[in-house]
Amino acid sequence: MVKFTATILQFAEQGEKTGWTYIEIPAKIALQLKPDNKKSFRVKGKLDSFEITGIALLPMGEGAFIMALNATMRKGIHKRKGDKLVAILEEDKKGYALNAEFMDCLNDEPQALAFFNTLAKGHQNYFSKWIESAKTIETKSKRIAMAINALAKKWGYPEMIRAQTAANKQLKGL
Repeated sequence: MVKFTATILQFAEQGEKTGWTYIEIPAKIALQLKPDNKKSFRVKGKLDSFEITGIALLPMGEGAFIMALNATMRKGIHKRKGDKLVAILEEDKKGYALNAEFMDCLNDEPQALAFFNTLAKGHQNYFSKWIESAKTIETKSKRIAMAINALAKKWGYPEMIRAQTAANKQLKGL
């Protein structure tokens, strides 16, 4: 386990990472977490007192990594760009497990499951994490149905979200 203080940063113009809030994990600390590794890997631990698991560290070159701080993490630590936080991290060897309810429903739809299985693991995780982030059972159920319908149409996560955004705009008359 490694403990260090980091400053919360935000990308300005950085391609697909534009606007991301993140912390840097210097090469020296990354080597302590996972020696001789230059590829993305997952960690668990705490950011201040907020517990995290299965969070990806992304390589940024020369041995340094970044950890993107999603909205849930930022709310949990009650901090924003420029603030400092204490990170206590260790490698998370368990990895991420897909949402069980989603997988049960997906197993009942062979066509959607077949397409889902062609997606990269990270793309499969987008669906599952989006479903898990629902705050109510109703929202979770709605998201599972949306995901399965999208997968049956051979849509990935971005296509599903774009289609839903367009449908919402149409309902509002925009």
